[in-house]
Amino acid sequence: MKQRIKALFISGLLTLTLFGVAAAGPLEDGQAAWLHGDYATAMRLLLPLAGQGDAVAQFNLGLMYDDGYGVPQDYKQAAIWYRKAADQGNVLAQAALGLMYAAGEGRPPDYARAAKWLRKAADQGSAEAQGALGNLYYHGSGVPQDYARAAKWRRKSAEQGSASSQGTLGSMYAAGEGVSQDYVRAVMWYRKAADQGDDLGQLGLGLMYLAGHGAPQDDLQAYMWLNLAVSKTSNVQIRDLAVRARDLCATRMTPAQIAEAQRMASEWVPK
Repeated sequence: MKQRIKALFISGLLTLTLFGVAAAGPLEDGQAAWLHGDYATAMRLLLPLAGQGDAVAQFNLGLMYDDGYGVPQDYKQAAIWYRKAADQGNVLAQAALGLMYAAGEGRPPDYARAAKWLRKAADQGSAEAQGALGNLYYHGSGVPQDYARAAKWRRKSAEQGSASSQGTLGSMYAAGEGVSQDYVRAVMWYRKAADQGDDLGQLGLGLMYLAGHGAPQDDLQAYMWLNLAVSKTSNVQIRDLAVRARDLCATRMTPAQIAEAQRMASEWVPK
């Protein structure tokens, strides 16, 4: 999920560069150098600004240390710079810091601190932080386990387009966790996630079609989505479940139907 934060930052920076804005001062020049892979210049320009308290420069330095851009990867230094920016209200830094604490990068996980920073970012509208905070409530990590609050934060994130939150929210509707069980809504959220290439969404949507829950029973659609989940996931549990469900589906299909479902999967592209 932290990759999404970085992607959002890079996307915004690229937009500024394309419109000629990122050449107006040391901060913009440092960001442009970072974007173009000139990390030595980026560090030279951004470090003094970060030392003077510029929150954007501090976040940039945190990002450089977090992934080892032009410097040895150093989670401790990344956390220091993220914290300085986060204390000033920088939402990207708050989300990144919360995710560091949750993942235990460079130290054991600290879910209480993760929840603190993720909540600050979530309250500012960060979809990534909202989804991660929902996960903490779902598992009871650093906060009391509360499925209703997990669903609340996952929904906020899902409504902003987060595929992972859409997939997990679909699962909550399918199971009736923190919300009333509702297969139609489960299918809706699974489909939004699946259309973006989310493996859990593809698995969930395939299972819904397989069982005829929330949508008409359809072995072609079930096989296609389950096949996509198998081919695209790196999650062993999702792959194993998708394989078993796909094989069960195949027992009800003719060779021609299986071939058609495989063709549909091969031609699928994310929306």
